[in-house]
Amino acid sequence: MRALNYKAEYQKLLSPEIVSYLAQIHEMKGQQNLFVEVQKDALAELLDIAKIQSTEASNRIEGIITTDDRLKKIVMDKTTPKGRSECEIAGYRDVLNTVHENYNYIPVRPGMILQLHRDLYKFSGVSIGGSFKNSDNIIAEELPDGTQRVRFEPVPAWETPEAMDQLCDAFHTALGGPELDPLLLIPMFILDFLCIHPFNDGNGRMSRLLTLLLLYRSGYFVGKYISIERLIADSKKTYYEALQESSTGWHEGKNDYLPFVRYMLGVVIAAYREFASRVDILITRGLSKPDRVREIIRSTTGKITKAQIMRQCPDISQKTVERALAEMLKSGEIIKIGGGRYTSYTWNWEKE
Repeated sequence: MRALNYKAEYQKLLSPEIVSYLAQIHEMKGQQNLFVEVQKDALAELLDIAKIQSTEASNRIEGIITTDDRLKKIVMDKTTPKGRSECEIAGYRDVLNTVHENYNYIPVRPGMILQLHRDLYKFSGVSIGGSFKNSDNIIAEELPDGTQRVRFEPVPAWETPEAMDQLCDAFHTALGGPELDPLLLIPMFILDFLCIHPFNDGNGRMSRLLTLLLLYRSGYFVGKYISIERLIADSKKTYYEALQESSTGWHEGKNDYLPFVRYMLGVVIAAYREFASRVDILITRGLSKPDRVREIIRSTTGKITKAQIMRQCPDISQKTVERALAEMLKSGEIIKIGGGRYTSYTWNWEKE
């Protein structure tokens, strides 16, 4: 297992661009804390929406899906999961709730990570939950011709327990230094976790849950109200590119954390910006559901599909979204692009 020295790697990341990202997030965090303190009850709706989106998106990245109606009922614990996919969705829901409600009491240690992984699979009836991998695994991509190409070979199974001990020890040692910003340490930790790939299955979902846990423990709660998992899912290609770029040379200690750190900081900034926008729409301006659909389209650069609108507003029914779209088309406020399953919409700025 390669040595992990976060303090040395940290210094390499302090470019003007990254420092600017940190300054933006620190400022947004202050605004978030002020608003959450004053409007805690009013944010309950955003909290429920984010839980649905996070559960859907993090599982969708791994190809674990169900219908929108079933998903909402599972997340709200209003139905019993059916089949393996729904059981894993229910497991994610429960671990996400655990992180939301108990982050202060969940130390980032191998034993606790194993417990979270156990709960991820508690409805699935499989034996892999709560255990490190028992065989070597690879990270591969499927090529257009159906063949697979190995992108990365993680730490071997026999070395995994020790690697996880070293990872958590290195992170806590770095976090104990007051001069090291956790916003940079967190994506470094997550990258190393993914390079170790400690489980037979569930590594991606665990990495996203750990991202939320570490952000919450550092005082960055935006993921409670805006789904960070959805932002990652919606930029999946860029996510995998950054992960690939930052993992190259990892075993030799020659990898560059910057691409993945830059990507994750960008996701956090996007979440804070969306939080400010949602607060404005939901609370400050008290918009109706049709007006929220209108504002989402108006504030979107370029085009947006009905499915994307509904993912942003899982509390708004499909009929309400369709009715709002029809009314805006009739009034000329929006422009319809394409047809059938490829239909999208854009704001008609000529009408402004």
